[in-house]
Amino acid sequence: MLLEQVEYVRPQSLDEALEILANDDGAAPLAGGQSLTNVLKNRVASVDVLVDISRLDDLAGIARTADGGLSIGACVTYDELDRSADVRQTHWLLGEVAAHIEDQQIRNKGTIGGNCCLSDPTNNLPPLLVALDAVMELRSRAGQRSVASADFFKGYFATALEPGELLVSVTVPPMPAGSGAGYTSLAVGADAKAMVRAAARVTLDGGTIADSRLVLARVAHVPVRDTDAEARLNGGDATEESVAAACAGVADGMQPIADVHGSSEYRRQMAKVMARRAVSQAVAAARGSRNGSKAGGN
Repeated sequence: MLLEQVEYVRPQSLDEALEILANDDGAAPLAGGQSLTNVLKNRVASVDVLVDISRLDDLAGIARTADGGLSIGACVTYDELDRSADVRQTHWLLGEVAAHIEDQQIRNKGTIGGNCCLSDPTNNLPPLLVALDAVMELRSRAGQRSVASADFFKGYFATALEPGELLVSVTVPPMPAGSGAGYTSLAVGADAKAMVRAAARVTLDGGTIADSRLVLARVAHVPVRDTDAEARLNGGDATEESVAAACAGVADGMQPIADVHGSSEYRRQMAKVMARRAVSQAVAAARGSRNGSKAGGN
């Protein structure tokens, strides 16, 4: 299906882009366009003006922050995440997950900002960003504000962005000493969207898990931390047996969606498996002093 007629503008500065978005309720930002163009083609939504922000310098680039974290421009592509030496040095898993998103053509155009702002529950990066305690930097004509990634995703295709606001960058804090991250995903097929995802970050103190983050995706419309499982993990032994016991109750009380690929109960059970694998990966990464562990499949 072809796009409906729409006005296209390419602002020369971030201020100009914000001005257009503030003054036109029918305007929408265009970055990589990997999802937006399909949404428009299928008449799921319509816009009057596409504001091309893909070449704005203020939304580009990856930089180390003073504390050793990362500041990632909203228009940084998946391929740039994958190839960034800074990402690979400080948050290896973030680059690894980006490297496995769809195919190379999509990775060349798709952006971290688009992946997050679409707020599609099947998207790859949101659960990992929540597990890494990332912060979303938003800007409008009125100024700038910071929103924790855990509070940014509000629902299916809904975020904390207010009218006229843009996501300009994502700040990822440094990994605590003795920490590692893990990420697992269960898909119907190699190229299919995931049925369940889990992302984890753990901090070890000797053979004990001192702190943890465990985030599930596709069990709800937004990435959700399982704080009950985190409480069971924290203070426990960093052994396979202890991790398995702590993850046995993952997603209990949640009501994942059901579809032709699996029932709600099946997804709940698979969430336990994905959680255990993600935490085990994070423990192994922490023991190896790496900032992440290889992204797992099914």
